[in-house]
Parts: sequence; structure tokens; C-alpha cells
Amino acid sequence: MNLEQIKACLQAAGLEIIQESDLANGTGTQLRLQSGAIVNSYHTGKFNVQGKNQDPVKECLGVPAPQAVAVNGGAAVAKPVLSKVFVVYGHDNAARTELEAMLRRWKLEPLILDQLPSEGQTIIEKLETTIAGVNFAVVLATPDDEGHRAGHEDEKAYRARQNVVMELGMMLTLLGRKRVAILMKQQDNMERPSDIQGLIYIPYKDNLQKEAGLLLAKEMQAQGYPISLANV
Repeated sequence: MNLEQIKACLQAAGLEIIQESDLANGTGTQLRLQSGAIVNSYHTGKFNVQGKNQDPVKECLGVPAPQAVAVNGGAAVAKPVLSKVFVVYGHDNAARTELEAMLRRWKLEPLILDQLPSEGQTIIEKLETTIAGVNFAVVLATPDDEGHRAGHEDEKAYRARQNVVMELGMMLTLLGRKRVAILMKQQDNMERPSDIQGLIYIPYKDNLQKEAGLLLAKEMQAQGYPISLANV
């Protein structure tokens, strides 16, 4: 999570930054909040939270809480908690940032392909490796491209980017229809990226959280994600 994403998340949560300064040896940036909390953001993409009133900041940035344990025959067994969510998006960076901040406020960990290390893998290999530990994907279908049948310019309509359609297909194959939600921005002007029946389409116009957040949270709850609707 880079500095700009941290700042956007804090701003969306109403956490005011009162001071921004460089860390020692140029390793990153320190953000001081009005609440007394401190966020150290490093150029490596890592960050940590210090100071007072850390809980709201950690919740906003998606720092996972300690896992609960269940006792089984006297032995403590870690209880698995679903938290990772794969995010697919096109050219609408503002929508991606809004979605990422919302997921982090729900104490989830959004995984975005271009923010993950490639380690010499092809795009398809990277997708397959990343999705191995994920149980849900959210696809942002935004009106980034235009298209129509050859010779039928009157049918011109907005479309999602080709990479979005490709990654959507992979998510459906790897996770199944119930574990993939497609957020359709301005759907009245959009051509749906697939004519497959039974997909989860959630439309919204301008405010992603207000118009699509509750429906998305309910779909993810149904797949085992511990989202409190009181926080949506």
C-alpha cells in the first residue's frame, strides 16, 4: 500500500492528517494525524501505525486483528478468517481507490495485480498465484473504452477495458459465479462484459460506497467474509 493510497484511505475515513514529513535516511514518509496516531509509510510499500488512538487507523488501513482461537479437545486451533479480496479494475483510478479504501474499512485485504511483485511470472501466472489464497473477487467495470460491430457505428457503446474482461473470465473460472461481483459504473451507458447468465452485477452511478457498498457486503457475507453491516 503506497503513500497516496494510505492518504486516500485516511481521508475517506475522516482521519485528518496534520503533518507530513520525511522519515530518516529517506526511507519513506511519516503522517501525523489529529487524533495522535502516526503512520509511517515506506518506499517498499510497507507501513506501520504508532502513537495514540491507533485502532481507527488500523481499521481504515485494513490491519488484521488477532485471529480468534477455538478449543478442540483441549488444543488451541487457529480459526481461519477470510480477509483477502482480489480487485480487478481498468483506467478509473478514482473508483479503484474508493473501492480499496472501502474494503480496508471492512478489515479486508484488497489484492491488486499491478501492486504485487511479478517475480518473473507472466500476467496469467501471476493471476493464478495470487488467486490461490483468495475467496472472492470484485471487478470494477467502468466505461473506459468505446466499441461497436464493424459497420454499425450507431451501436457504439461504452465498454470495460480488455484486461478487465480477461481477468473477469479467469476469476469466474477459478472462483465460480457466486464468488465474483461486478460493479457496473453508469450501467445505462455500458455494454456488459459478458452475456453469461447468473453473474452478480451491482450497478452504481457516482458514489460507489453509498450505492453499491451494502449489496456487495451482503454478497461477501454470504461467502463467509466477517463483515459487520453496521460498519457499511
